[in-house]
Amino acid sequence: MRVLLTGGSGFIGSHIALLLLERGIDVVILDSFTNSSPNVINRINTYLDNKYLKYKLEIINGDIRDKKTLDKIFFDSIKAHKSIDIVIHLAGLKSVSESVVNPLLYWDVNVLGTLNLLLSMKEYECFSLVFSSSATIYGLSDLVPMAEDHNISPINPYGKTKVAIESMFYDLCNSNINLWKICSLRYFNPVGAHPSGLIGEDPIGIPNNLFPFLTQVAIGRQKTLKIFGDDWDTEDGSGIRDYIHIIDLAEGHLASIDYLNSIDSCLEFINLGSGKGYSVFQIINQFESSTGCQIPFSIESRRDGDVAKCYADISKAKTLLGWSPKRSLEEICLDGWNWQMKNPNGYS
Repeated sequence: MRVLLTGGSGFIGSHIALLLLERGIDVVILDSFTNSSPNVINRINTYLDNKYLKYKLEIINGDIRDKKTLDKIFFDSIKAHKSIDIVIHLAGLKSVSESVVNPLLYWDVNVLGTLNLLLSMKEYECFSLVFSSSATIYGLSDLVPMAEDHNISPINPYGKTKVAIESMFYDLCNSNINLWKICSLRYFNPVGAHPSGLIGEDPIGIPNNLFPFLTQVAIGRQKTLKIFGDDWDTEDGSGIRDYIHIIDLAEGHLASIDYLNSIDSCLEFINLGSGKGYSVFQIINQFESSTGCQIPFSIESRRDGDVAKCYADISKAKTLLGWSPKRSLEEICLDGWNWQMKNPNGYS
């Protein structure tokens, strides 16, 4: 099997790439390295001790908005008698706040980039796709757990681009019945790192998300963890979210590949999360207990657009993919801290 992995050097993509290579699958990574580091590839190389990379991994520096680059990838693969069998599409922009400031960029990269990819896939008759969607599409709601039939009502441009892409999939599959096989995976909050500590999350600038901010406070890169509200309608007053270990998430993509290879056609929207809700204070307490670090924090006012609770119903993933998360919150904390200790400045 040969997989095209767009955005394969990012946090999620690098972990998926490693698991694919460990399984002996050929991987072609397409990445612009706008929000990721080329050093990721060296880390994967180090972990696998070169045993797969010489023959199994190809790196292409390019942008999904450049259709000529996409066409060349598919054409060259066919010419070399190594056709692309399936695409895992992760490439795109993902900052909610940035999408509010610069929405046209998000529509350009996320939506136009995906359109170009689908056009190339159709032209070169590659009809299997696993897509990186987001729980952001569910919008503001405290109705938990959230199943796939939950109301779709994104409140920011980033979430709206994901909904537009999923709508594109729906129209495409309706126009080509029994041709396309698509799994759109709606992520909740991927966290942690590979247990080796060689690859992990390395956000550019000040982290927007709780867990990488917490580990940067623990290592001394940030002074204080900000908690946005301690008066929510939850047991301890802090917001509750669904955090899933990055390896569990990556394994969900491999399970999706296995599922697509077992059927003739489909369009499935599937939540990937832990299926549990953890409050901010629970995360802090578990991290301190697991690592021995003390996390200074401050209570700030609530942010616009936040909700008290948000976590996934993952019964569909369990039933359809035969997948369920295996790793605990303690493993998330230990693996995330191991990465941060070994890489205090990320990949720099």
